[in-house]
Amino acid sequence: MENNLPLRIETVSKYHKVMGLPNPEHPLISVIDYSAVIMPCMANVSLIFDFYTVLLDRDFRGRMKYGQQQSDFEQGVLFMMSPNQVFEIDVEEITNRSGLLLLIHPDLLWNTSLSKRIREYEFFDYSINEALFLSDKEEESIVRIFQDIAIEYQHKIDKFSQTVIIAQLKLLLTYTDRFYQRQFITRQKSNHQILSRLEDLLSSYFNSDNLVIEGIPTVQYVAGKLNISPKYLSSLLRVLTGRNTQQHIHDKLIEKAKEKLSTTNLTVSEIAYELGFEHLQSFSKLFKAKTKVSPLNFRQSFS
Repeated sequence: MENNLPLRIETVSKYHKVMGLPNPEHPLISVIDYSAVIMPCMANVSLIFDFYTVLLDRDFRGRMKYGQQQSDFEQGVLFMMSPNQVFEIDVEEITNRSGLLLLIHPDLLWNTSLSKRIREYEFFDYSINEALFLSDKEEESIVRIFQDIAIEYQHKIDKFSQTVIIAQLKLLLTYTDRFYQRQFITRQKSNHQILSRLEDLLSSYFNSDNLVIEGIPTVQYVAGKLNISPKYLSSLLRVLTGRNTQQHIHDKLIEKAKEKLSTTNLTVSEIAYELGFEHLQSFSKLFKAKTKVSPLNFRQSFS
């Protein structure tokens, strides 16, 4: 790769060719024995796929990097990746790979209900270290769907083929969604540690001069400080608290606003400025939406 640019793989057929595999049996979808994949002969390989990727990895001992996150796997996981995301593999570290790899080109989904629905599954944008850890029974369910998909496209393609494969993909995504929701609950200790770190981060930010200098923290900023992808953080918070990251930020903001309105003589405009708002109207609108009263009426209730 010249100039360290990622290698873009546009089609399922090209992936097979680059990875030393036989030609795919279907041009738009493929179930691959992961142990058969032959990585390109480069020390570090950065790839961009133009298709969805689902990797069931049973015995990964190498290092993968996705975005800015790097993780060492020690057990079987399910990892989902959407098109146009950079994926880096340290080839020298890869040994004893086993599992299944599913490639889904977006053209397969064209004019189906899954074409838009698939974009709503947030786990396609989770970082590599946020992969799904499967129980034995959960893994059996996933493997069975992979196998059913392969059996379907290995048959002679007819007018029902796409409908059947789409139904199987919907089932796969539904199971994945269910298992992620389970993981957010069962990995309680680590997840609540993330929640505690979030509260500490927001408290520190709101008690400093950052609001005036940097403005209201974004979801991307908060997630970056916690070393978590934005969508994973919001998914986790919704399960644990019923609120997403943006709502947590706004709750902390309103908490700070109430403190200033009730304990200082600053004008509402001055408070809005200190809380990172460029316009008083924006502050007042958010405050009323959260508390059902205006900032001025809230202050008057303490008189």
